[in-house]
Amino acid sequence: MVLASISTVVLGSIAFTIFWMLAVFPAVPFLPIGRTAGSLLGGMLMIVFQVISPDQAYASIDLPILGLLFGTMVVSIYLERAQMFKYLGRLLSWKSRGGRDLLCRVCIISALASALFTNDTTCIVLTEFVLKLARQHRLPAKPFLLALASSSNIGSSATPIGNPQNLVIAVQSKISFIKFFVGVVPAMLVGVVINIVFLLCMFWNQLTPPPEGDEPEKQSETTVTEIEVETHTFSPARMSHPSPLQHLQPSPLRTPAANDVERNVPCPNAGTKRGCSDVSHIKMCLTKKELFLKSFVYIVTAGMLAALLMGLNMSWTAISAALILVIIDFKDAGPCLDKVSYSLLVFFCGMFITVDGFNRTGIPSEFWDFMEPYSRINHASGVAVLSMVILLLSNLASNVPTVLLLGAQVAKSAAAVSPSYESRAWLILAFVSTVAGNLSLLGSAANLIVCEQARRSETHGYDLTFWAHIVFGLPSTLVVTAAGLPLIKG
Repeated sequence: MVLASISTVVLGSIAFTIFWMLAVFPAVPFLPIGRTAGSLLGGMLMIVFQVISPDQAYASIDLPILGLLFGTMVVSIYLERAQMFKYLGRLLSWKSRGGRDLLCRVCIISALASALFTNDTTCIVLTEFVLKLARQHRLPAKPFLLALASSSNIGSSATPIGNPQNLVIAVQSKISFIKFFVGVVPAMLVGVVINIVFLLCMFWNQLTPPPEGDEPEKQSETTVTEIEVETHTFSPARMSHPSPLQHLQPSPLRTPAANDVERNVPCPNAGTKRGCSDVSHIKMCLTKKELFLKSFVYIVTAGMLAALLMGLNMSWTAISAALILVIIDFKDAGPCLDKVSYSLLVFFCGMFITVDGFNRTGIPSEFWDFMEPYSRINHASGVAVLSMVILLLSNLASNVPTVLLLGAQVAKSAAAVSPSYESRAWLILAFVSTVAGNLSLLGSAANLIVCEQARRSETHGYDLTFWAHIVFGLPSTLVVTAAGLPLIKG
């Protein structure tokens, strides 16, 4: 594709620059409108500047990707309501041998969870939970937040549903779920191990809790109990400012009556034989209903994963699983659907339009035409150059726009060398663009979610800074990428 007219190139570049600036720095002083509004602004400017037409803008929105994101978010919300945290808490604490063991468990569990339910969802769900775990064990928050963000990114590289850029690659390349998984999982497993080693080496001395009564002031006052960890609930992710009411919503699977019984709230007839019988009967009925609902949530989730492995349509499989859970719950789905991050879905709509407009300027094609002779994957140096290009662009323009900009070009170049290289090129793009998210705090949405959720936690807030992240992220990303590339098979 040749460059468009000068006016189209200039105006399209301006629109894309505004989108990029607000996506990376959502609170710039002269336009603090946030990422979602910034994404829509970029898309609108592409239309106003006539880089693309309104019909082309609508056509650029990838509905299968939005459907898959929506479905997996709803399923994850029902898993949280089914007391997934209680079991996670027990798994993380079971025969724990101290802070180092706990850090390894956080890495492994977040990596596995991200492969199944996207890295963004895992970070939304686990950030405040991990903060509470660290506080409960009187350990610093920083290594555990880094472990959660980095392991979630690496783990999510193994499946098409692990992260948004993988969804884009799976849809565009038509690589099956099982082929994608088999091709990337060896590199993912090695990457998780290397990441754990880096974390342990950097924070070895900090992972021993201080003696009782000798904690540093900043870990201060708030004591977290095991019950508080097990009964933790998460709040929906926001691409801007959270609602002040979002922490006040009760978990619908935990009815008031059940909570009263568990907290031993006395009933009016508690002193009579009938009163005791009524309480026991209510408790038994509620326990049976909860057990049925919890079991069904896990059964439906397992069925969804089995359907994905069988190669069924990914977006409709996730949406179907979500609707089955809504129907079986047999009550107003509003409280559940309120937790879906609609702002994230809207952000993706604006981003699809903006990136498609930027592609039409011809700049990405010209850039790739310059780099393509040095980036062919039939030799090691070409793979290295391609990986560096993906790493840099993923941290400058973010990983999803990078995949949208380069995906088709990289696959076409690989297919020109040999058709057998095409799927490997897609998988290299998936792995490297995902691991690239660990290089800096701005490298992936998952990092930003961890940072924002941790900072805004009402009782356990922690500010993970850009420099604190990059000191760990830069060496870890380079080593994980270098170690994983030879293991990717197309």
